[in-house]
Amino acid sequence: MELTPKISRRNFYSLLWHAGFLALSRPFMDVDTVVPSLLVDAGGTAVQVGILTAIMVGGSSFTQLFFAPFISNYHYKRKFLLIGINARIIALLGMAMMLLYSTLLSHSLIIWFIFLLISLFSFSGAFANVSYTDILGKSILTESRKPFFSIRQVINGVILFGAALTAKYILSLTGYPNNYGYLFLIAFFALLMASLGFWNLKEVIPSKLSVRTPGHFLKLIREEWKQNPQLKYFLGFINTAGISISLLPFIILFGKQMYDTGAGSTGWFLLIKIGGSVLTGFLLFFLAGRYKYSILMYGSAFLAFASPLFLLIPFHVPSLIVVFFIGGVIYTAYNVSMNGVLLEISGTSNRALYTGIAGAGNILPALFPLGGGWVIKHMGFEVFFGLFMLVVLSSFFFIFKMKFRH
Repeated sequence: MELTPKISRRNFYSLLWHAGFLALSRPFMDVDTVVPSLLVDAGGTAVQVGILTAIMVGGSSFTQLFFAPFISNYHYKRKFLLIGINARIIALLGMAMMLLYSTLLSHSLIIWFIFLLISLFSFSGAFANVSYTDILGKSILTESRKPFFSIRQVINGVILFGAALTAKYILSLTGYPNNYGYLFLIAFFALLMASLGFWNLKEVIPSKLSVRTPGHFLKLIREEWKQNPQLKYFLGFINTAGISISLLPFIILFGKQMYDTGAGSTGWFLLIKIGGSVLTGFLLFFLAGRYKYSILMYGSAFLAFASPLFLLIPFHVPSLIVVFFIGGVIYTAYNVSMNGVLLEISGTSNRALYTGIAGAGNILPALFPLGGGWVIKHMGFEVFFGLFMLVVLSSFFFIFKMKFRH
């Protein structure tokens, strides 16, 4: 069946519906502020923050390498998209109930539940993302992609800012653990509404890539590696610049340990981060068609490299605010450029394969938080920030080597 303009419009608005309610849910389950703050308030250590960050940021994406071979064997992938988002919905409801009834649990059991449920949330998101990338690439006409990314950023911006204000208010309204329980309960309802957009999708173009065995999948990766020189540089970029989106949980830990920041401060940090993301989204919307992905990649990498330097500001609250604002800018610029480049270098038949390969590009982002927690514990934040800057600096080489059509 052919992808007609009518079907493309239907999918366009269905995916925007999902994006809008997903944006509504995000501040209430924010992986950079809310979740690490929850873990620290529950008694988590620096090493545990590192492990959880590795699961949320890099580890979940790495599992796409294992999900992709399975999903690639099917012509239509919407059912896997629905399985993934429904598992995330269940995980959020579980987090809310666990926190609201946490008086019945021991402190160690609460931490175990946090790890279990956040892992389910993160890994099911990675499972859904393989199908989402494939469906997005073939369900919206090519000329509608950049407008979609831009409009999605604007919708995200408007909704995110209002949701962040609400999340900040709830964090200050009551204490741990009820404040976090209310946040996850709201996130559950928002993501439940977001799933309706996926139910309304019309997937008309089949895209099957037969993968017989794990060995066959590795062979396909080797063939793509040889045939597409862009792929190796793309993987190099997300393996290095990708650690930039794992920094903020450690800044939360830094603030709590060095300056005794509390839940009220976490609400402000969330709001500032969302503000940076919103402003960047609006800017990209107004510049749609005029900016190049290479500019976004260079810009996000430079800001990530410079972020720890702002902690040298002698006034700790302004320095943390600057870092979280920059973190929001980096998040939007990195994600827009990464998703755009992934669609550019892949084709309709191998897009699920490329999404899985991109998961392999998250090896270092998955390992860095694990090592980061150990480094902070034994060597201090100064050494951790130095290593972070060194890795991000190396990403400039891979950006320079890539060739961009847009």
